Amino acid sequence: QVQLVESGGGLVQAGGSLRLSCAASGRTFSSYAMGWFRQAPGKEREFVAAISWSGGSTYYADFVKGRFTISRDNAKNTVYLQMNSLKPEDTAVYYCAADKGTIATMYIRNSGDYWGQGTQVTVSS
Repeated sequence: QVQLVESGGGLVQAGGSLRLSCAASGRTFSSYAMGWFRQAPGKEREFVAAISWSGGSTYYADFVKGRFTISRDNAKNTVYLQMNSLKPEDTAVYYCAADKGTIATMYIRNSGDYWGQGTQVTVSS
C-alpha cells in the first residue's frame, strides 16, 4: 500500500515548462512501477508516461512528441514529470499512479493500483 501526493501544477503560457512531482509515503515505493495520467474536463483519462521501479525502462504516449520526460528518485520517494513546450491542449488534471506490475501493464490497462489526488495544469494561448 502506498499514498501519493502530486504537486507542481499551475498556470503557464503556451511554450512554457512545468515540473510535476509525486511524493509517496510508505515503505514499498521502490517496488512499484510509476505512471502519469491526465484528464481534461468532459474527457476520459489519458495515459501520459510510465517508468519501471528501477528507472531503467520508460514509455511515453505519442502526443508528448519528445516534450515530456519521466524520472524517479527512489531515495526521495518521488517521481517527476518534466513538461516542456506546453500547448493549450495539455490543459488537464495530472495524476500519478503506482502499480505492482510493469509499465506495459499500466499502458494496456490505462490505470494503476494506487492514485494521487491530482494537480491542475492550465496552459493559456
